[in-house]
Amino acid sequence: MSEAETDPVTGQATTGHDWNGIKELDTPVLRGVLMFLVVTLVFAIIWWVLMPTWPLGWTYTKGILNINERQVVERAVVDNQAQRAVWTDRIDALTFDQIQADEGLMRVVRDTGHRLFGDNCAACHGQDAKGRANFPDLTDDDWLWGDGQPEAIAETLRVGINSPHEETRFSQMPAFGRDQLLTSAEVRTVAAYVFSLTHPESSTPDNVDQINAGHELFETNCSGCHGETGTGNRETGVPNLTDARWLYGSDLATIITTIHGGRQGHMPTWDERLTGTDIKLLALYVHSLAVATP
Repeated sequence: MSEAETDPVTGQATTGHDWNGIKELDTPVLRGVLMFLVVTLVFAIIWWVLMPTWPLGWTYTKGILNINERQVVERAVVDNQAQRAVWTDRIDALTFDQIQADEGLMRVVRDTGHRLFGDNCAACHGQDAKGRANFPDLTDDDWLWGDGQPEAIAETLRVGINSPHEETRFSQMPAFGRDQLLTSAEVRTVAAYVFSLTHPESSTPDNVDQINAGHELFETNCSGCHGETGTGNRETGVPNLTDARWLYGSDLATIITTIHGGRQGHMPTWDERLTGTDIKLLALYVHSLAVATP
């Protein structure tokens, strides 16, 4: 560090600091900057006085305005519930059929149900409810459980599928290959028969014996759940194997994988997360999607 001196170019005094020949001028802070600092300091002091600011261990300074954001949110929730009560009370009081007959209420169902679905169901079933790999399409008339009416949908929402709820809907397909209930050759044989149910062109004179053998294996091992004709059972969540709608895939390789390793779907129970009104709204909304789809 060198002693302070005057810069010969600007005539401004230096601070006496020298960095590799570069000397720092002792210029004052700009007045605008000082004013800005003063204003922000004054604003901060006023804010500290007016608003909740400083933590004091188990409490905090409340501020003379006594503003409490928690109370603001709680009041907003109460006000919103009061506004919703105009139609939620009617939803609670009316049957599904009565609600469906009221176009005004159904507009509320479609609007509110869409938001509920987006918040709680779209992650699995998609925003358009058309499903995705391993998750069912809710816009068609193919249902695993029940007849697709709002009452059945509401029950599925309430208890879930293979969920922790004590009344959950439960179903599981055995792992015929992994658990050695069938040999690898038998798995492929019964898979060929199941594939032929939706792909009749796959049954040819060359493989008719395999298809017939697969039919016999199906009757012995699969018909107890899927039925003798493979049309499934909506009371126990067993899928129809004779239509064009498949949850895990209808190609032969996927069918072999399914028979070998089994399947067990899962849907959470919404009994505690959603209110009874919300479940009723969601059931009506999902039903309306299937009805609206040709």
